[in-house]
Amino acid sequence: MKLTERHRAYWRRNLALTLSLLLIWFGVTFVAGYYASALNRFDFLGFPLGFYLFAQGSLIVYLAIIVIYVWTMNRLDRRYRVHERR
Repeated sequence: MKLTERHRAYWRRNLALTLSLLLIWFGVTFVAGYYASALNRFDFLGFPLGFYLFAQGSLIVYLAIIVIYVWTMNRLDRRYRVHERR
């Protein structure tokens, strides 16, 4: 099957979105986790701040990544006319 220019543009945007969201995931998971120990000098609600931010904040960011991906992909599907009809 030969891809048209429209299909190539769709996949380029799809890959760019996926890469950018994976970079955010990597930053939250590994970079923020690396610096979390430095924040443990401060307390928040009785927990070390680094632990609290890593345990609670990362889950919120992961949920936001999922929401952004779904919303953006639905928009791209409609824009490039590859969405499923109901």
